Amino acid sequence: MSVVIWWIRRDLRLADNSALYAAAQSGNAVIPLYIIDPVLIDSDRYRGPRVAFMLAGLEALAASLPNVGGRLIVRHGRPADVLPNFAREVGAQALHFNRDYSPYATARDTAVTTALQAQGVRVTSYKDLVLHEADEVISKGGKPYNVYTPFRNVWETLPKPAVLPMPSALDTPRDIRSDAIPKPEDHGSAPAAHPIAEAGEAAARERLDTFIAAIIEEYKEERNIPAKDGSSRLSPYLRWGMLSPRTVYDAAAAALERARTPAHRDSVRAWINEVAWREFFYQVLARNPHVATSAFKPLYDTLTWERERSEQLAAWTAGQTGYPIVDAGMRQMHETGWMHNRLRLIVSSFLCKDLLIDYREGERVFMQHLLDGDLASNNGGWQWSAGTGTDSAPYFRIFNPTSQGQRFDPGGEYIRQYVPELRNVPTEYIHEPHRMPDAVQREVGCIIGTDYPAPIVDHAEQRKRALAMYGRVRGED
Repeated sequence: MSVVIWWIRRDLRLADNSALYAAAQSGNAVIPLYIIDPVLIDSDRYRGPRVAFMLAGLEALAASLPNVGGRLIVRHGRPADVLPNFAREVGAQALHFNRDYSPYATARDTAVTTALQAQGVRVTSYKDLVLHEADEVISKGGKPYNVYTPFRNVWETLPKPAVLPMPSALDTPRDIRSDAIPKPEDHGSAPAAHPIAEAGEAAARERLDTFIAAIIEEYKEERNIPAKDGSSRLSPYLRWGMLSPRTVYDAAAAALERARTPAHRDSVRAWINEVAWREFFYQVLARNPHVATSAFKPLYDTLTWERERSEQLAAWTAGQTGYPIVDAGMRQMHETGWMHNRLRLIVSSFLCKDLLIDYREGERVFMQHLLDGDLASNNGGWQWSAGTGTDSAPYFRIFNPTSQGQRFDPGGEYIRQYVPELRNVPTEYIHEPHRMPDAVQREVGCIIGTDYPAPIVDHAEQRKRALAMYGRVRGED
């Protein structure tokens, strides 16, 4: 029987998978191939809990493949070297894969395609990571959108692709050698202490079902309350393709049809807007690969970030800034491999506009620790906070970490969960524990400066410095 290769990358699932579906429909035996790429798995930028989560997802995929007559084949090396040799080894006629949009992925896929076509292998790539690619969401004049709202207005009018069925028979040959799936520690990684998500397609589907059935209709009201389970927590699954964007959009669209009240419909639409934000950041990256290393707006590459702030960067990374809501967010990330979206906004604003540290430092830390660390979304979010991106927060929008905590965690439940030193602090001091009288500090067993740090910077003073820094770049000083 003729064989074709399904090259697995960020699509660790069997259901609703464009490349797998096309490979199975070809009438040939399908070889599921995953390549352990050292450029990615051994990079300091990518190493960490996210690698452990990905490998666990790969294990789950390997366990499910026999149900459809498949068998996972694992090889190590650079794909442009591995794939031509592998295609010759198995006598493959074709390669199928789902497209990715990062600069590295684009260059890698071009090199693989060129090499395989040179030896007569048909190569076909598919849209799967997004509902609509960059060239689909354009203005009437054929230009891309650099502002989210007009992008979304067009995006939401476009017909959405249908969910694809799972193939029933892959007929993978039994005699192909496979390497073992590596352990995280083989690549200097370790799982999060208490991962927010269990890896794999089945766990992803379970979380989606829970979100749609019990959470989405209250999403608009509760998504900003970090102490509540009010957000989807689907981002790790979407990042690694344990769910497809078609599947999640289809589920949300069905929820919108069933919504019982205008408020519930508004909540579902609010979540669909987040799906559109994800797609917006992908089209920004695809059209502007320079954002991976520099500001979307070149003007802001001249910002004079503080260069001698290694101690403050370390304090921010460890959740030891003396600002409880910031520290809770950073510690949630370390403990679970995930951070609530409201906290991502707070901690990123704090790094850029209170500590005046280059947003790329924070972007790197997020990529190392978040299960959903993804270049497009992570970069887009950080450039939004730093005011350097396309549809960015105004440079003068500077979150006050104390008032943000008071607004979104008024009773301090979230803070107490992730900053145990503050567990017994009275609510009146939970957002500013350094204001506790000495007697109260002794009573609750939290001595500021010993058990928990005093604020490492003065927010009011740093706000002035941040406005001056941006003002110099903009010629407003």
